[in-house]
Amino acid sequence: MGEKRSEYISLRSQKIWSTHWSGAGDPVVIFHGGLSATANWESYILQALMGREVFGYDRTGHGRTADHDGSFHFDFQVAEAIAYLEEVVKRPAHLLGYSDGGIISLMIAISRPDLVSSIVTIGANFDPSGLIRSEMPRVISQEDRDYYAITSPDPAHTLDEKHAKMAKIWKSEPNIPLADLSSISAPVLVMAGDDDSIKPEHTVKLYEAIPHARLAIIPGASHSVIKDQTEIASSVIRKFLANPRDPITRLPIRRANPPLV
Repeated sequence: MGEKRSEYISLRSQKIWSTHWSGAGDPVVIFHGGLSATANWESYILQALMGREVFGYDRTGHGRTADHDGSFHFDFQVAEAIAYLEEVVKRPAHLLGYSDGGIISLMIAISRPDLVSSIVTIGANFDPSGLIRSEMPRVISQEDRDYYAITSPDPAHTLDEKHAKMAKIWKSEPNIPLADLSSISAPVLVMAGDDDSIKPEHTVKLYEAIPHARLAIIPGASHSVIKDQTEIASSVIRKFLANPRDPITRLPIRRANPPLV
């Protein structure tokens, strides 16, 4: 990757932790998952983006960015993402979102298609019915608590509060109608693990709803697709970004393309 610069910026009167990697071509903006931060997965995803100009930021209430009332709701996060694209990136970009970040990317494409060149979603759902809910309680490790204490501007005790708040939101959000997904004009790569916490049939339904979509179910991968199978997932993402337009295949069913000789 090119030179990396991380710093606080002012976005909608909020201090946001933002990172920029210099590079060539159309920009890529990476959106981390819920209850995580850009730093938690940048070393994995950047393998798919070598040589490109890349932007990423810690959403409000995540990573090194302080919390704010209502910040975990998707409408808030989408408005923040649009402001970031308008004020920081300043041109249409490829959006690469993991989990909640993938949801945010889809919602941006629906409301502001002018800001989106293409989308990669990894382990995203379009409504709560797509989640496979575990009976095991979510335990915050001591390592995560220690890391939160030294990186987050919010008090250490707020980590538990954020987990509880996000768990409640995930039961009722997002709610993206299939008709809205069908309005997405940008090319989309829908990716998930074969043992993802998103139901396989839900991922397929997401893929089928979007007109210019490709589907990648990565074998031997959980919801942490990019960490479980970095090389395979990175290869699929690189190939998609090299030419996001509808591929030409020999026996097309969903797609209409010229016949190959």
